Amino acid sequence: MLHDFPSRVDEFIGNLIESSDPSLVPFLVADIVYSWAATIAKKYNLVNVSFWPAPALVFAINNYYYDHLSTNGHFPRTDDLVYSIDYIPGVESISNKDLMPYLHEVDTTTVTHKILIKAFEEDKKPTYAIGPVNLSSECIKTRVPKSLLFEVDCSKWLESKPPGSVLYVSFGSIVQTNKQIIEAIAQGLLLSEVSFVWAIRPKIVSSIDDSENVLPAGFEDNIKDKGLIVPWCNQNAVLSDPAVGGFLTHCGWNSILESMSCGVPMICYPVMYDQPTNRKLVVDDWKIGVNLCDGISINGAEVASKIKQLMCEKTSVDIRNEMMKLRSILHDALAEEGSSNRNFDQFIQDLKHKMHV
Repeated sequence: MLHDFPSRVDEFIGNLIESSDPSLVPFLVADIVYSWAATIAKKYNLVNVSFWPAPALVFAINNYYYDHLSTNGHFPRTDDLVYSIDYIPGVESISNKDLMPYLHEVDTTTVTHKILIKAFEEDKKPTYAIGPVNLSSECIKTRVPKSLLFEVDCSKWLESKPPGSVLYVSFGSIVQTNKQIIEAIAQGLLLSEVSFVWAIRPKIVSSIDDSENVLPAGFEDNIKDKGLIVPWCNQNAVLSDPAVGGFLTHCGWNSILESMSCGVPMICYPVMYDQPTNRKLVVDDWKIGVNLCDGISINGAEVASKIKQLMCEKTSVDIRNEMMKLRSILHDALAEEGSSNRNFDQFIQDLKHKMHV
């Protein structure tokens, strides 16, 4: 993505422009993190459109962190103190422990820091809040797979379960964890006696070979019909199934949006990237989920306690009520006259103006 991909994009765009109708005016859309997109757009005299596929909160922190955190002596990190940050434009007071992991690092010369600093320095431009794009009616109709992994159909198994009785467990398509976490979750699922669908993709634990089972010995024999373990599945289809009443998630933004769209409350265990900040939104601000653990390590008993708390209607009634409110807001944004369409229309108008169309 950093070394080989830019030259391939450059060549592709050059060939595309050369073979296209001269009356067409192209523009380039790329993820903000791809800092090379601006260079390629400038080379071919294209309008460069940056796409940000994460929450506005993380965008605001990223877009202003370098100047504001540095000025206030909070970046790079020089201590382990916990403090509140209340000077980032558009962001309410936030604890430094809820910032993205790379903002906790002392070394600011890493590749990650260099990429992000360059990308956001080049991205001081108007922003348009649209989406969630992947939940729009047009996107859902196309049924484009979101992963190259084969998706197991869980619908028949879910049909046999009562409404709201199943916990869905997944750590997404990229992040990796360790075997101790997997074992704690497995033990917690057994102790909770809750039915579950667990998507355990290949290479979810980096330290073991694909041929080795990451689950504790005898776990699959003990679960019997209580659990369904799959390498991958259509997450939105599972979350929208009436049988599913909770989601144990790594707090990836797509996962959070899909869970909100389906009205499914969450148990949060963030791992990296924007996930710790996403967790703050879900648990602290919106109150539509709980933390998997309140410390650094987790154990089976603690996992079981949080699962029971979320899956029991009596102890999770407030969470479910808040989830229904947010679900309504999300669907209103995607409605025909919703904020997403209005903002996208404005974006198109402004884009045409920039392109002199």
